[in-house]
Amino acid sequence: MPYRADKPPLPETHDELRARIPGWGADLDPADRPSYPREVLDLSATGAHWDVPEDQPGGSGRERSIEHARLTPVFGTAQPLRGMAGPVRRYAYARHSEGKAAHWLLLIAADRIDVAEHAVRSLASTRPDNPVTETGLHAELTHGGVRSRRGRSDVRHQVVDPLVNGAPWALGAYAAWRAVRALRRP
Repeated sequence: MPYRADKPPLPETHDELRARIPGWGADLDPADRPSYPREVLDLSATGAHWDVPEDQPGGSGRERSIEHARLTPVFGTAQPLRGMAGPVRRYAYARHSEGKAAHWLLLIAADRIDVAEHAVRSLASTRPDNPVTETGLHAELTHGGVRSRRGRSDVRHQVVDPLVNGAPWALGAYAAWRAVRALRRP
């Protein structure tokens, strides 16, 4: 069972491991460990009065890695799954190991979907985002953006930055213009 104070027994004995793996157990002797006199396993100092913490309520239906048998006893609830990105994230956790690129690529795709949803939600609200200030364009022009990057390794990227930050807004404005134009035509 996970989250135990005591260590589980090794599947092989120390002698079997030492025979199979050259140099294994070099720090078994406490005198050989650099942290030795300070290394003390005193569980009472932590104030923990349990081996396995009590499960946090609301864990059913939460995403968890397929590598783990159960959800951790304590988990974050600040960002619940929502929108079209939620099912993508849930699929990434349900079907792919954290060691696979597919897991992380799906999570990145879900983040991009979430950004697009927020942009659409912002445009539909009474107070849409301001692309000039929120992409940093205003600060680049008024606070010496180019001058502040002299001598840095990312100076090559500043040519691409306006394209990366401004292109989505320009494409969105063009799409809105085309949509309004199409609606005005008889």
